[in-house]
Amino acid sequence: MTQQPLAFRMRPFHIDEIIGQEHLVSEGKIINRMVQAERLASMILFGPPGTGKTSMAIALAKSLDLPVKMLNAVADKKKDMEIVVEEAKMTGQAVLVLDEVHRLDKAKQDFLLPHLESNLLTLIGCTTSNPYHSINPAIRSRCHLFELHPLTPEHMKTALRRAASDETKGLGKDQVIITDDALEHFAFSANGDMRAALNGLELAASSTPKNEQGEIYIDLDTAEECMQKKSFSHDKDGDAHYDVLSAFQKSIRGSDADAALHYLGRLIEAGDLDSIARRMIVTAYEDIGLANPQAGPHAIAAVQAAERIGFPEARIPLAVAIVELALSPKSNTAYSGLDAALADIRSGKGGEVPDHLKDAHYQGAKRLGRGIDYKYPHSYTGGWVNQQYLPDSIKNKHYYKPKESGKFEQAIKQVHEKIQEDRKKQ
Repeated sequence: MTQQPLAFRMRPFHIDEIIGQEHLVSEGKIINRMVQAERLASMILFGPPGTGKTSMAIALAKSLDLPVKMLNAVADKKKDMEIVVEEAKMTGQAVLVLDEVHRLDKAKQDFLLPHLESNLLTLIGCTTSNPYHSINPAIRSRCHLFELHPLTPEHMKTALRRAASDETKGLGKDQVIITDDALEHFAFSANGDMRAALNGLELAASSTPKNEQGEIYIDLDTAEECMQKKSFSHDKDGDAHYDVLSAFQKSIRGSDADAALHYLGRLIEAGDLDSIARRMIVTAYEDIGLANPQAGPHAIAAVQAAERIGFPEARIPLAVAIVELALSPKSNTAYSGLDAALADIRSGKGGEVPDHLKDAHYQGAKRLGRGIDYKYPHSYTGGWVNQQYLPDSIKNKHYYKPKESGKFEQAIKQVHEKIQEDRKKQ
């Protein structure tokens, strides 16, 4: 009899065995609360491949000892769903785990809806697509929507160690020994995909002969060969990874396109799209800001394109955006000004909002002096009029200090300076 794949064998059978997704299954979180209350509701689990959607669905049903049936919205027919419903009528309730739920056609959907309404069936749909875009509203409105996040390298290591030591479902009987750097490589190169990591480990174990001690010894070379991805330099605590992220952002800030592309390449090899995206967007607003206001939207668009098309093509929009960010003029004036304002607020330098700026859209506001003498800027030439906006205690404070970085900030600097000069004259 053919043995089932390691990733299948290591699926959890109880909520306590689920690795990752703490925002859903930890003590006090929503899915954990469902299980504790023994009231499992219909839901859609969505997220990237390998995050454990189907595994979580089965574990939830098993945790409550409910009969569970797995179907695929594309491959299985309406007749298969009818069989599940008949079985549910005999047992009183059943959990239907439906993979690729976003591909559910109208006939199957119309058949399922009344049984979801009556709670005869509890549907747990699994999909890699955004349910707000891809799932029919009739199904979506009857289900809770829960997003599963990519697993972290630490989650992956936990799963790999468990699989290597488990003598019942895993590789424990084979005496598998994994070096620390091999474990790191399996964990990082799988890019959050648990199935890929476990498949790599299984291939390494099955293709490595035992040594004289009867052990299957898996080193970095073996891990690289089985994952078909070269090792990216990470030290034991992950410091090297954060060093590369730091160098990536500082290279962009320093306008070195060559270095920025180099570090981007290293992060792509590590498969860390989430960190690339975060650093790109933060840099666009933190270091470029008003010097090139389109940098932020361009960075976001590149990240969305990369997420949509996936690697290896994802590198193309990322590279375009990184070169633009690196070679854009730089300015941090907007957020520096906000930080200065926040510092005053946190130290108690706030003060009361001037009466003429207070809300006057309620009965009795005028008697309280609210909104009186407010000057509506659009009623004045140039759309500006001199009046006090800051509280009395800090009315002469200046937080925004413009630079001449790029044509846009040069232009708003001129506007800013003219307003300041006009205020002095009046």
